[in-house]
Amino acid sequence: MAARSWREAKEIADREGAELVFHNYDTKEYGACSRDTTFGCFIKGEFIEERCICMPAKFSPEELEKKERAFIAENPGWGK
Repeated sequence: MAARSWREAKEIADREGAELVFHNYDTKEYGACSRDTTFGCFIKGEFIEERCICMPAKFSPEELEKKERAFIAENPGWGK
């Protein structure tokens, strides 16, 4: 299930009992997942991994936003 924010992703994780929440930078979606989830798509038969930030669902939406901002600040070209 796709979400539009860390808050919605956290709500999904709590409702579904998922251990992680994510922000997929390539699809612009947020959501909940398990540790064995992979993100990507096939293009001409080749699997292309998508850029995601995944964090434990135990954090509050505010903590998730803060951690994401810190990661982007430390890795300025990553999300582009």
